[in-house]
Amino acid sequence: MLVNRVERLLISLAVMPFVSLSGCRRAPTFNILGSFFPSWLVCLFAGILLAVVGSRLFVRFALEKEILWPVVVYPCLAILFACVLWLILFS
Repeated sequence: MLVNRVERLLISLAVMPFVSLSGCRRAPTFNILGSFFPSWLVCLFAGILLAVVGSRLFVRFALEKEILWPVVVYPCLAILFACVLWLILFS
């Protein structure tokens, strides 16, 4: 039992530097007109634009009357689109 714990400790100590260095890579940024923007900000902006398009589609098909709390639904829709874009583009 003690040997098993010691082996686990040695393995975890051997793996720890690799785990800590796995985050040391280039940050995902976009160069827009000479200024670097983080990719999450670009995804959030695109998510907001897609939520606006979604709200216009709701109005077009007369579904906005079915939404009880648009103050909650539209920001959640924007976050959903932003997270989906992030996963598609950067995962």
